[in-house]
Amino acid sequence: MDIDSPVLAAAPEETADATPLRRLGVLTAGGDAPGMNAAIRAVVRYATLAGLEVTGFRRGYDGLIRDIAEPLSSRSVANIIQRGGTFLETSRSDEFRTAAGRGLALRNLKRRAIETLIVIGGEGTMKGALQFAEETGFRIQFIPASIDNDIPGSEYAIGFDTAVNTALEAIDRIRDTAFAYERVFCVEVMGRDSGFIALDVAIGVGAAAVVVPEFPPPINEICNRLEESHRRGKRSSIVVVSEGPRTGGVLPIADALTKRLGSQARVVVLGHIQRGGAPTVRDRLLASRLGAAAAQAAIEGAPTSLIGEERGDIIRVPLREASERRRQLNPELVELVHKLST
Repeated sequence: MDIDSPVLAAAPEETADATPLRRLGVLTAGGDAPGMNAAIRAVVRYATLAGLEVTGFRRGYDGLIRDIAEPLSSRSVANIIQRGGTFLETSRSDEFRTAAGRGLALRNLKRRAIETLIVIGGEGTMKGALQFAEETGFRIQFIPASIDNDIPGSEYAIGFDTAVNTALEAIDRIRDTAFAYERVFCVEVMGRDSGFIALDVAIGVGAAAVVVPEFPPPINEICNRLEESHRRGKRSSIVVVSEGPRTGGVLPIADALTKRLGSQARVVVLGHIQRGGAPTVRDRLLASRLGAAAAQAAIEGAPTSLIGEERGDIIRVPLREASERRRQLNPELVELVHKLST
């Protein structure tokens, strides 16, 4: 997320604040992810139980700039834990990338006497939150929610488990047809610059090959692997391809396989079905834990942090530190896909 230079006064270094918190805000921004509603619910109910007033801003950072806000209570977040998407709605805000836009956002927070903002979103949303916090000194607790699972500082992001299981179910159905017709199917999954969805799905469905942005193999290598498998008698295969410019997408791979194997390699692009739908139990649990932990951090006056999960524990990581890390894909798992496909 490219953000212009700050024009606001430089913020002092944050320390924990002993002043009792009275009001906090919450919003969701960027791409939606199953489980966001569960996180909002946990934030609101945990905070109101502690006697806080909670304000929800609709449509992400744009709503913060335009002051599209409403009070949230325990009743207003009833019956949303099972719903996909985000009932607060979301957007990708170009205006928040500007110092003027962030200035308007700060004005609205101060006018409403909100002392801490809980932001739920992905990597771009995190960068925006960090820029805003460092410019203004305003405290933010950030909850990672992204089907791509590419947010540093947490092993898992809300929505990843649901997206993987949605793709897994779809490809299991495709496999039935692949076997019946003795075909190769090339399936494109989401992930942008991150191969976590593709890799987990490829292992889960027993794919013949996986193409991820981090380690894109030459197309010729994939063709050789599938050609050898077909010589050994294998008549149907699944190739999982992560979307995006770094892999080139699914079409070049399908075209190359069609030419080499002499039969049409079918293409399926799963697209946005991976974003929607009811969140899995894993995502509901993670979202509930992170939402409650973010509210607790706000109550304690903790400095701006990412609230994440590491080895099953809920952790706080300074947001600046989290933003300087990078989530690494395990190359051994890529090799495992290929070894198990023989």
